[in-house]
Amino acid sequence: MGFQIANEPAADQVLDEHPFAVLVGMMLDQQYGMEHAFRGGWKVLTRFGTLDPAAIATADPDEFKAMCSTPPAIHRFPGSMAGRLQELARIVADDYDGDVTRLWSEAASGKELLKRVMELPGFGKQKAQIFVALLAKQLGVRPDGWQEAAGDYALDGYRSVADVVDAESLLRVREYKQAKKAAAKTS
Repeated sequence: MGFQIANEPAADQVLDEHPFAVLVGMMLDQQYGMEHAFRGGWKVLTRFGTLDPAAIATADPDEFKAMCSTPPAIHRFPGSMAGRLQELARIVADDYDGDVTRLWSEAASGKELLKRVMELPGFGKQKAQIFVALLAKQLGVRPDGWQEAAGDYALDGYRSVADVVDAESLLRVREYKQAKKAAAKTS
């Protein structure tokens, strides 16, 4: 079936074919619509020609920033996110020999996976938990203890991007997030 997060067939295909694009999308999923964030890897691939972490990491920072800022930009804050993306790529290139799947495939436990993800730029605890849940629910990456590591995001329901499998689930996750924001404002 494949990913259906970007709500754009070509971008979802990039998510299916390039595991680094999934990590990029998760990193960009901050103060930006999730389907737009998960189109980031597709935008980089079509403009830069590759999603190779080493190539992204060593690209000229000014040129890479300009490419990421070209409309439609990779994020509403394209300059800072271009720098963060290059740092993310540098970590994947250096620590995992350019193979992003080693980030999760070599984690001995859910706790270790969560720790590894939290070491990445732009990944606080909540975002890391969501990514652990996304890996488990959509890619079948389920090291022992992944549910505990992912917290409530491991539960069935429509809490996060980990639960987006089609347009309807995207809408239900968005409604859930809006309800949580509204509840937070009233308390």
